[in-house]
Amino acid sequence: MRSSRIELGPTILTNAGFGSNRENGCSVSSQTTESASTDSYATNKSFAELGVDSRLVAVLTDQGISTAFPIQALTISDALAGRDVCGKAKTGSGKTLGFGLPMLQRIAATPAPTGAGPARPRGLVLLPTRELAVQVHEVLEPLGAALGLAVTAVYGGADIERQVKNLRKGSDVIIATPGRLIDLGDRGEVKVEGLDVLVLDEADRMADMGFMPQVEWVLRRIATRPHQTLLFSATLDGAIDRLVKRYLTDPVFHEVASDTQTVSQMAHHFLNVHQMDRIKVAATICRSFDKTIIFCRTKRGADRLVEQLEKEGVRAAAIHGDLRQSQREKALADFSADKLPVLVATDVAARGLHIDAVDCVMHYDPPEDHKAYLHRSGRTARAGSTGVVVSLLLWNQIIEAQVIMRRLALKRPIVEVFSNNPHLTDLAAWEPTMEESVL
Repeated sequence: MRSSRIELGPTILTNAGFGSNRENGCSVSSQTTESASTDSYATNKSFAELGVDSRLVAVLTDQGISTAFPIQALTISDALAGRDVCGKAKTGSGKTLGFGLPMLQRIAATPAPTGAGPARPRGLVLLPTRELAVQVHEVLEPLGAALGLAVTAVYGGADIERQVKNLRKGSDVIIATPGRLIDLGDRGEVKVEGLDVLVLDEADRMADMGFMPQVEWVLRRIATRPHQTLLFSATLDGAIDRLVKRYLTDPVFHEVASDTQTVSQMAHHFLNVHQMDRIKVAATICRSFDKTIIFCRTKRGADRLVEQLEKEGVRAAAIHGDLRQSQREKALADFSADKLPVLVATDVAARGLHIDAVDCVMHYDPPEDHKAYLHRSGRTARAGSTGVVVSLLLWNQIIEAQVIMRRLALKRPIVEVFSNNPHLTDLAAWEPTMEESVL
């Protein structure tokens, strides 16, 4: 079993064993180091050099994508060669193309099944949320079309009859949330036994959300058939490690990790605010950025915050599980298209969403733990861009923030602010000192 690791800033590439096989002695190792002070996302590898089909390269070129990100450079060649792959990289590192390109290319090289009946995809992407399903579909659909492949997305919260109608037209690749896939399977509309490639995206998030039984439902049905599994995640431990050992065959492990747990292009601010002034502080910060995502812990809290921001003259929309899928998609589309400056979300949106040029992530309510802080904050400073992460803390939330900072080895002051503080209009340039901290 082979494994690779790239550490960004300084950059280190190593190959070694994975998991329990690390002790088997079957490893090859090499190491190269580059001097760098910040995370680096560019590589000098073109997709053509990695063996990507020229038709796919042409689509990427038209989209302005010419060189691979590190996780893509590491995983694509192995995936094209038919290896099972475990890819570990933080959100925003380019995992979708890392699994999407080799999956589409390998499927296009095999004959499609013929005859009527239920959908019999040759490729399946399982992922945790509706929003992620929509976004992965948007990335892969034009690439699939270049190879003559039909790519279909199915997920909960949308009209299942319409999805069935789309599946019956023919689906070479299905992008699905686990619950909806099981619903369609129970109705006899999807048969997964003929899969050639299975992708598990954001696998740790699916485990956190209790989707492992549904994931194993698929894996059991293809266990006796030769197939390829590509597993991508921000973490690979616990339930994911057990799944890898049980279901993957001699996987190659690739990791892209930063020398810090948080992206170096993020500016982190922890602000002590007062209950009556908190909404005004949030509005002041939102007005200073073009695109802001605000995280709340509850659906009701997200809806209430949208109403309060509107009263402060800040246009905002919410996304959470109680909204219709059409409402969620419209909010995301407007935000992505710069028609809406503020998106208020619960943690359902904290993983996997790719929205370009998010200037600021605001933790209006504290995240549950340091992992949730990273997942939320990963909406900004994606793929080498810069961004601001700001936490608004009431007095009784300061201890939570201290624990998170300690876990992430962040040393930042917690500064008391009011809504008339001039620094709030330019947080990217503000560097408060530890002497200003309330602690």
